[in-house]
Amino acid sequence: MELTILMPCLNERETLAVCIDKAQAFLERSGIAGEVLIADNGSTDGSITIAQQHGARVVHVPMRGYGAALIHGIREAKGVYVIMGDSDDSYDFSDLTGFVDALRSGSDLVMGNRFAGGIEAGAMPFLHKYLGNPVLSFIGRLFFHIRIGDFHCGLRGFSRRKMLELDLQSTGMEFASEMVVRSALAGYRVSEVPTVLRKDGRSRPPHLRTWRDGWRHLRFLLLFSPKWLFFYPGLAIFAIGFLLAVIALPGQFHIAPNIALDVHTAVLGCMTIIIGTQCITFSLVARRYATSRGFLPPGYRMSGLAEAITLERALIFSGILLLAGLVGIGYCIYQWWRVDLGPLPYGQFIRTLIASGTAVVIGLQVAFTSFLAAVLEVKSPNASQDSTHDQTVMQHG
Repeated sequence: MELTILMPCLNERETLAVCIDKAQAFLERSGIAGEVLIADNGSTDGSITIAQQHGARVVHVPMRGYGAALIHGIREAKGVYVIMGDSDDSYDFSDLTGFVDALRSGSDLVMGNRFAGGIEAGAMPFLHKYLGNPVLSFIGRLFFHIRIGDFHCGLRGFSRRKMLELDLQSTGMEFASEMVVRSALAGYRVSEVPTVLRKDGRSRPPHLRTWRDGWRHLRFLLLFSPKWLFFYPGLAIFAIGFLLAVIALPGQFHIAPNIALDVHTAVLGCMTIIIGTQCITFSLVARRYATSRGFLPPGYRMSGLAEAITLERALIFSGILLLAGLVGIGYCIYQWWRVDLGPLPYGQFIRTLIASGTAVVIGLQVAFTSFLAAVLEVKSPNASQDSTHDQTVMQHG
């Protein structure tokens, strides 16, 4: 069997029959050996009976959720290729030629593009059309260098074997983002087909919740990009703090006759440096952990930097910072002892103490974070056996 047309379903009795009929008509007209598969997510409105009456195969999904239905459906599909789409009659299943041609030409994932194909009046809410989809698609292209214009089109086709190899996990609406991101990170060939979005035929509100599901998509994109979640913000914060510290630590810095940056700016700068350093170290830990668990591939852009910073190298760096900081603190204690532990001059002394304390904090921070990264990479004695078992299960579906 070459093609499975997969539709997730949760109480879609109003539109399910017409979607199935269109899909069946396409298979018959094109001469493709295929099936229509309904992944039912717990319908109670007679959708299952309707699907069976119209010649579709139904599989029952034990877990609720858009992603859960599609993951189960992909596993149960019999086709070499799968084309998935919502069963609300917003997509035209009677014309899937572009998807089939792209799949036959070697694409591993073929995305529909509603902005290129056209969006009928009333088919997409204003916020989704002009804010949610464009912004999230832009973030996806920026974070992962994926050259597609519509990250969240519900109509898409893919190689079943390739998609099973990814072992997708998201059970909610963010499944749509996971499929695209994981495919791109795995080096899959991704292409687009213009797709028309029509107003759905349901009388009830859609399952999609604008702000909740939008946040879940954004959260997924951030979690799968440690460099944008931690590294770049941390680098920017560190640079700002370093600039403030360099300006204010040597002494009072006059911006104008009546405006000066003093020790308070130096304190703020050093605090900002500490925050920036924490973000940068978090990015490296997250990157190495994600690689060890298979969430991100070894060839991802931050992998070279993450692998270069070993535990031993990090401990050497933190040791140098600790030593420098302790020397500075020791100098301050010596100066305090010289005045019989009495009052000390406020000026340069406090600046030395601030810089030394910052060096100690960063040194300890780097050391502890490096050990945390090493702990996260410790593998279970049965890890290789578990991995082999998982791969065998995946291969045999």
